[in-house]
Amino acid sequence: MSRFDQAKMLMRVKKIQSELQKQVITVEKGEGAVKVEISGDQKLKKVRIDPDYVDLDDIGQLERWVEDAVKEAINESQKVAAEKMQPMMGALGNLGL
Repeated sequence: MSRFDQAKMLMRVKKIQSELQKQVITVEKGEGAVKVEISGDQKLKKVRIDPDYVDLDDIGQLERWVEDAVKEAINESQKVAAEKMQPMMGALGNLGL
């Protein structure tokens, strides 16, 4: 692979990374009690808790909702990233990356 092809490939990877940074995945748990937003590059953007759905006598449930929402958001962002990067994987292997 020529240096020109390598440079083109790296520019495409950087473009995909930029797209992932802009994409936001939202996950809700507890019928809207907890909402988590994460970017496609797995940066936590926001955690919202609706107090109308929270039972202060069962904080453990709220903690589980937050944990589940964050885990699911991370999994979804990983899937999105994998889908966007899939076409590049073979070419990246040729670059030694």
